[in-house]
Amino acid sequence: MLGTEDDLGTDQSPSSQPGAPCYGGTLRLVGPGGVDHIDTASAYYATSAQILRALSRQLFAYPATNDLSDPERSFTPVPDLAAEIPTEANGGISEDRRTYVIRLREGVRWNSTPPRDVTAADVVRGIKRLPNPVSGAGALHYFTSTIEGMKEYCDAYQAAFDGISPTPTALARFQDTHEISGLRATDDRTLTFRLIRPANDFLNILATGFTTPAPAEYDAYLPDSMEFRRNTLSCAPYRLTRYDDHGLEIRLDRNPSWRKETDPIRGQYVERIEITVANEPVAETQQKMDAGEVDLAWSYTAVSWARPKAGQDAAPRSYPGFALNPYVVFNLRSPNAGGATSKLGVRKAIAYAIDRVAIGEILDVLDAPNEPLHSVIPVGSIGHREFDPYPTPGDRGDPDKARQLLVESGYGEGLTLIAAVRKVGIHLKIMDSIAADLKKIGITLEYKTYTQAEYYGGALSDPEAGRAGAWDIAEPGFTPDWFGNNGRVIVQPLFQTNDTKGTTNYGGYSSPVVDSLIARALEEPDKARAEELWHEVDVEVMKDLPIVPILSFAAMTSRYYGNRVRNAVHVPQIEFFDLTNIWLDPVD
Repeated sequence: MLGTEDDLGTDQSPSSQPGAPCYGGTLRLVGPGGVDHIDTASAYYATSAQILRALSRQLFAYPATNDLSDPERSFTPVPDLAAEIPTEANGGISEDRRTYVIRLREGVRWNSTPPRDVTAADVVRGIKRLPNPVSGAGALHYFTSTIEGMKEYCDAYQAAFDGISPTPTALARFQDTHEISGLRATDDRTLTFRLIRPANDFLNILATGFTTPAPAEYDAYLPDSMEFRRNTLSCAPYRLTRYDDHGLEIRLDRNPSWRKETDPIRGQYVERIEITVANEPVAETQQKMDAGEVDLAWSYTAVSWARPKAGQDAAPRSYPGFALNPYVVFNLRSPNAGGATSKLGVRKAIAYAIDRVAIGEILDVLDAPNEPLHSVIPVGSIGHREFDPYPTPGDRGDPDKARQLLVESGYGEGLTLIAAVRKVGIHLKIMDSIAADLKKIGITLEYKTYTQAEYYGGALSDPEAGRAGAWDIAEPGFTPDWFGNNGRVIVQPLFQTNDTKGTTNYGGYSSPVVDSLIARALEEPDKARAEELWHEVDVEVMKDLPIVPILSFAAMTSRYYGNRVRNAVHVPQIEFFDLTNIWLDPVD
């Protein structure tokens, strides 16, 4: 999942759970973040997921917790829309482990007019919407490599609208007249999935936001259009009641159709959630929290958990794992500077030029563990092994070697590249550090700035913008979609061939060798051998160098909050508190 904004806060938070729960009041969030999408078919940014936790439900989900001492408990999906975990004993999983029968919970309702039950057909519709050509899913490979017929369906969807401007009617018609052979609703409350091969992480896939059901009303709107956002329906504790033209003001109110007895993991304590997107100084937002004017800072991190002790190799168990955050990604399609970023020698020069320690020092203000990363799979994810194919002294960069590589690549006179940059505090500082390193070897960066929503929601994820040379390098982050059994969660979204709109393979990287290794790893039943194959993917990607990994950064951190916030418990997968389980005391 795409990383959140991080900026400087402080490290003190009040006690999270004194007294009994209170009901009512308005939870107020202010910060520089934004959403990439509201439509769950395409939403793939952690800040979006923080809102969608309150607006949507999936077949399975992760409970909120501050106790990560038992990873098996913390990182194992639990039933959400599903009535139970499918097993062989209850008839939910076939003997060959390729057929899953999932029964839906009774009484879950849309806030439609009148309210009606969420059905298995709604779940099928939600999955059928994932490859839409308007605003598609960033992690589509999770589904195409797992569910029978999903790839064929996606290919047919793309082909049907190649060169055609889609309309809502045409999109709905395609979805209604084309089936996914490995997915069907056998009745209103029963889904059957047939897998290409056994997948021991299938429930993790079904716990991603992409398995959110879609009501029939969505057929009337283009995916994630403003019209869609303003007509979003909910089967979760809150409903979207305001979304202004630029997403700078967002309001969620209680959903009267939601009932606690149908939702084992969420609450509905506050009456309303109000979010204001404002790029104000962090100290000012903190002062507002201290004064009771704001309850939560949206999209900046303030850590209250300690770093590892001196000499300690592993981070405290409070951290579930690490993100690939930040990294430099190259637009391999760019025609700029004679296609400079498509040349391996130029990419190697940039890799050798970057001072990882300096960037780590910039991020030290967040007071969360980070360490130089030399390969694409971060610490704590399956397949990570420490190896360094482009070493520099003390991880400080090697300008002389970098300059030599640039000259050998035909750019002895230097060159200018376009850097896509988020126009928020710490990300500008990071790109400034990279720009200073590259200046030493003859590369000048011209900044093109974006809001967070623009950055992830369109600038990087639109292949046509990449082909037009809208950018050459960028500095995103990526957090694993789940922890524990997560071999696929970095390499599939970022490096498997995917040149469709909404992709998280931003630079357009494509390698038959890597694609083949991913397929083999997914098919491998032996865990040790699968881990070796994921490491081989890491090695191959680093040979091609479509990105420069910079840091392993703590994937979840404790955040500062206002004095009246109670029960602030985390969901590691969305890097934030569960807004539905917070209550306020006093409520006004």
